[in-house]
Amino acid sequence: MEIRAPFVIVGAFVLAAIVAVFGFVYWLHNSGGMGPRTTYRVQFDGAVPGLLVGAAVLFNGIRVGEVTDLALASDHPRRVNATIAVDSATPVRSDTRVGLEFQGLTGVPVVALEGGQLLGGSEPVSTLVADPGAGQSMTQAARDALRKVDDLLAQNADPLKVTIANLQVFSEALARNSGKIDGILSSLERMTGGGAPVRKVTYDIDAARDFTSVPRKPIGGVLAIPEPTVVAMLDTQRFLFSSPEEHPEFADAMWADSIPKLVQARIIESFENYDMSHPPLRGDDEAAADYQLVLDIRRFRIATDAGFRADIELSARLVGKDGKVVAARLFEATQKLDKLSPQAASVAFNGAFQRLAGELIGWVAETL
Repeated sequence: MEIRAPFVIVGAFVLAAIVAVFGFVYWLHNSGGMGPRTTYRVQFDGAVPGLLVGAAVLFNGIRVGEVTDLALASDHPRRVNATIAVDSATPVRSDTRVGLEFQGLTGVPVVALEGGQLLGGSEPVSTLVADPGAGQSMTQAARDALRKVDDLLAQNADPLKVTIANLQVFSEALARNSGKIDGILSSLERMTGGGAPVRKVTYDIDAARDFTSVPRKPIGGVLAIPEPTVVAMLDTQRFLFSSPEEHPEFADAMWADSIPKLVQARIIESFENYDMSHPPLRGDDEAAADYQLVLDIRRFRIATDAGFRADIELSARLVGKDGKVVAARLFEATQKLDKLSPQAASVAFNGAFQRLAGELIGWVAETL
């Protein structure tokens, strides 16, 4: 007996120590410390899935207490009443917001308090009302959102069918006109300077050099030739046609200068080839001239009736220093195109212009 008695005493002491340790840990976990505690009642208007007695209470993310009691409200079937004990130093006010947070991978619920704007000195509060839907988990929120989307789709089923049908019609129209759309986009790209640069081909006309059919009479007086007048359509570098049809082969073809400037330059050069000792002046020096040769270009186009041909017509007036018209005459010339191409058109215009320039120079020499 004397040998076995110490073992019983030691065993009892160890068992008591273990119970004391477990009791202390349990008390520390549920009381959160040694300080004074304040109890509050929290009303949840809805389910609080997973919330248990002993769950933590956080204030602005810091643990300040725990849940001490959970009960269903007998007078309200959707309400859950919870009792929480928190550190008395926690600044709980009447505007403190209450909700549930789900922490960790398993989503353990805790009561979350969030401080409001009221400062110290406000009236004490014993009951806190949780925000509506505070106990709603992410899964439940997703389900509610999907249910609302489903209701919305059900209410708008007919308009959605009409919209989808219109989209199908629109896509079919795009498919049928894909070639036209590609052409429009390519044209816009060229117009805005995007994509590969378009190579423009320029064409010119030659001044008259052969005057064998014109009497070689020198030009009397000083002659000035201002820039010819034209309608707006003729003030361009494009090849013009008498008909509105499109001619894609001329899309990248252009004259070396605008038609009025090109005609002026080549007529002055033709006069110089005829009588270099009496070269005409340009419009800028007309004050020093005795006469002005005023030209109006009426046609400079490719005629499409009865075959393709270069068609040039201009009116000419000789005007003296006093502003009076000394003489006036119409000149026109045409020449057929070998084929409808920019190169053939340039050759035809060149031949027609040289004949017209020769007749014009002969008329001016005879008149002056």
